[in-house]
Amino acid sequence: MSALLELKNVGKKYKEFELKDISFQLEKGYIMGFIGPNGAGKSTTIKLMMNLLKKDQGEIKIFGMDYREKESEIKQRIGFVYDENYFYEELSMIEMKKIIAPFYNNWDEKAFQRYVEDFNLSPKQKIKELSKGMKMKYSLALALSHNADLIIMDEPTSGLDPIIRNELLDILYTIIQDEEKGILFSTHNTSDLDKIADYITFINNGEMVFSRPKDEILEQYKIIKGGKEILNASTREKLVGIKEHGVGFEALTRSSDVLRKEFGNRIVIEEPCLEDIMLYTVRGRQRV
Repeated sequence: MSALLELKNVGKKYKEFELKDISFQLEKGYIMGFIGPNGAGKSTTIKLMMNLLKKDQGEIKIFGMDYREKESEIKQRIGFVYDENYFYEELSMIEMKKIIAPFYNNWDEKAFQRYVEDFNLSPKQKIKELSKGMKMKYSLALALSHNADLIIMDEPTSGLDPIIRNELLDILYTIIQDEEKGILFSTHNTSDLDKIADYITFINNGEMVFSRPKDEILEQYKIIKGGKEILNASTREKLVGIKEHGVGFEALTRSSDVLRKEFGNRIVIEEPCLEDIMLYTVRGRQRV
């Protein structure tokens, strides 16, 4: 069975930025978090997936097909949810739906009505009157109502309050329970992915850092804290990123077992979150 989404050595070069050899794949039934700081290349990668930009190298397949050959068929099976939605603000949700629905061969009106009800939306309400959270729910209802198999989300929870964010995350978790759909969730707000992601793809400065199961990542990386007296050249080589302060340091490492044997109770080892891993990797070494 082919992956829902597969990128192999994808590249795109601009005058001042280059996306280099991006490779990952997403299977049915999983949520993949796509992370990296602003400017890392996440939006460029998504635009390449959607055939909005022309790649310079590599291969992109969606549902095992090439966009250049099967664009219409692929778009029928993809749902998009963006940070900013491009709806006609003066129209109501039901009026906007009437414009969008005819583009999809598999539009399911009963499903749309069910999602509108489940998401507590008022279809006669104008788009301009919706909160950001309601717009996200509306976008998701549209995506699900044409039976999208792959849902691509670009910063969908940015700027939402914690209650609405958690509600949306619960919806996403429910969507993948039938194991037929997949979700690519692009964000720099990694706390959302701590809760729901199965896989994490991390890019920085246009390059791959890793694409792996989330549990494996959290098992490999650890936060280490200790005094400056143990920061010799050998120790520093075992640290991914480090913050030094007046009397000690905090660092990210993939060598916690080695460091524990060497320094024992002179160091403290803690579990990281995805934000720790991203920040220490991006910032590298700094003094505070």
